[in-house]
Amino acid sequence: MKKLTISILALSTIIMLAACHKKNSEIPKVEYPETKKCDTVDLYFGVAVPDPYRWLEDDYSEETAAWVKAQNEVTQNFLSQIPYREKMKEHLKDIMNYPKEGAPWKKGDRYFFYRNDGLQNQSVLYYKNSLDGEAIELLDPNQLSDDGTVALSTLGISDDGKYLGYAISRNGSDWQEIYVKDIATGKVLDDHLVWVKFSSIAWKDDGFFYSRYPKPKNELSGVNENGKLYYHKVGTDQKADQLAYEDLSNPNIGFNAEVVNKRYLVIYGSESTSGNCLYFKDLDKSNAQFVKVVTDFKDDYSVVDEMDGKLIVMTNHDAPEYKVISIPMDNPMPANWTDLIPMSKGEVLSGVSHVGHRLVANYTKDARSLVKVFDESGKFITNLDNDMIGSIGGFGGEAEDTETFYTVTSYITPAAIYRYDVTNNKSTLYKKSEIKFNSDDYETVQKFFTSKDGTKVPMFITYKKGIKMNGNNPTLLYGYGGFNISLTPSFSASRIAWLEQGGVLAVVNLRGGGEYGKEWHEAGTKMKKQNVFDDCIAAAEYLIAQKYTCKEKLALQGGSNGGLLVGAVVNQRPDLFAVAIPQVGVMDMLRYHKFTIGRYWAVDYGTSEDSKEMFEYLYKYSPLHSIQNGKEYPAILVTTADHDDRVVPAHSFKYAAALQNSDIGDKPHLIRIESNAGHGGGKPLDKTIEEVTDIFSFMFFNMGVEPRY
Repeated sequence: MKKLTISILALSTIIMLAACHKKNSEIPKVEYPETKKCDTVDLYFGVAVPDPYRWLEDDYSEETAAWVKAQNEVTQNFLSQIPYREKMKEHLKDIMNYPKEGAPWKKGDRYFFYRNDGLQNQSVLYYKNSLDGEAIELLDPNQLSDDGTVALSTLGISDDGKYLGYAISRNGSDWQEIYVKDIATGKVLDDHLVWVKFSSIAWKDDGFFYSRYPKPKNELSGVNENGKLYYHKVGTDQKADQLAYEDLSNPNIGFNAEVVNKRYLVIYGSESTSGNCLYFKDLDKSNAQFVKVVTDFKDDYSVVDEMDGKLIVMTNHDAPEYKVISIPMDNPMPANWTDLIPMSKGEVLSGVSHVGHRLVANYTKDARSLVKVFDESGKFITNLDNDMIGSIGGFGGEAEDTETFYTVTSYITPAAIYRYDVTNNKSTLYKKSEIKFNSDDYETVQKFFTSKDGTKVPMFITYKKGIKMNGNNPTLLYGYGGFNISLTPSFSASRIAWLEQGGVLAVVNLRGGGEYGKEWHEAGTKMKKQNVFDDCIAAAEYLIAQKYTCKEKLALQGGSNGGLLVGAVVNQRPDLFAVAIPQVGVMDMLRYHKFTIGRYWAVDYGTSEDSKEMFEYLYKYSPLHSIQNGKEYPAILVTTADHDDRVVPAHSFKYAAALQNSDIGDKPHLIRIESNAGHGGGKPLDKTIEEVTDIFSFMFFNMGVEPRY
């Protein structure tokens, strides 16, 4: 059993705490909990791979529960002795305690929006009968549980505005339960649908389409197969729901649906996180059959709307940075597709709305938002001005609407809501945040650095104006690098607590993401995944070389696929960081595809069963399997949750056990396991504050920096 002695490092002469408490006090010796080893060995292409912590994959065993309890006790004992932890928590609560409101969207004659008064665990859904009318509470998820662990996950409002269909998730799970509410009376009806996952609520007449899976044997980690699409009529039992679509010959395909123009049922089928099939059916014609437009899963297709018998579709088919095409529904063969808005080189199309008889197209250029407005024929009309390093989102509505709403945000400014008069191309400020924070005191710059193979990679760097670039600033490097997901500028009130203390925030746009389209994404997948890690290492080296920080003050953080990033990069360059925070990470690259919907990730990762070469590649960088004994590792705080049914917590359990039983130095290597929480979505605010408090306290402490309050 490894012993660990921790002493508080010398206080920084730059950041001092005025309050009187013991400094340089010693945290008592701690012992990692004993983790037993089993003799499980897997054989991959003739290579024997031990898996001594396989028993931790059993979510429901008493032995696993006892291990979780013991690990949490050690971690909380360590964190509780950081002298400024409680003050940091109170400060975070103060920062986050401001009214937050989302952009409204119109359905029928009502405007719907979310609002949080400040420290509510979950935001509340409201509506107004007119834009300047009274806000009427429609659904408060805080009333659905005592601890805020029930969250709204999906909404769907009927076309006549009579019903609200809403899905909730419990304890952060991806599993959803759907209910129906009469909007006028506020009455929750008897409808209750279960075993729903990754589903929309697509209304047609007095019912809606949704997707569900058979009840699994293991709710948390069992493989999800044989997804089906159903139609539920309001007021009936789920057992009476009509099967709308299934594919018994392909159990790995998951289906989702939307109803376009109140008439056409559009189905998307997915067998991975990239590429989908596309079918449609005319619901107004009796006995109509599905028309299969795309069946090969090679590219991405998303229907924007239907116009004059044609589907308007955003796609990366023959357009790595996406375009908008028109598909005639009476003859949807690819030879008949035409470009409506061609691909714009260097600008990645990320979304399109059909509102006010305009096509509002949201692009990213170097991961910064750029919005263009076109008429329905695809003719360019105007740009929507945005001169900040920020992100623009929203533009909900329907073709007949004359107005829409959008938000503008950045790393240092919370979302401001604008009302956009589509006809006259005029934007006016609708609502601005009242946060107690002066964004003028901070700035964000975008820098480009060179990765190992010569590729130019962008990074956003945020800090307080006037900070001295002397190589001594505590710096948080955050990355993701996968699944075609772009890290665009966004505001996080919790990160203000980092910036206020002289911290630098660096967000890097690694290959594997979607910042530059399909080619950028694919350059960080499968046998090219090492590019992602090389990019991250180069980002860290750049921050040090440019005197933003030093390795003794540099932390690396990432979640999910970003947790994999942190684990792999730290294994390859443990000398480069003072602290590492891998959150809900994919840490066992040989077995990830065997749980829930993990197989969907194979399009990015490949699997250990694909080939000898793919196995060897995964084995080499898998965080669980590539820990370097004899190397001095940074302080590591692994975070996960007991109800994470996307990246099952066994990934983090096994990785933490391996860290604690390796010869990697005397810095703390702990795991924080949240109860009644999942992968991160819908996490109540109080749990978020507690988690951020622990992470920032751990980072500051292990950098030898003491924040002032």
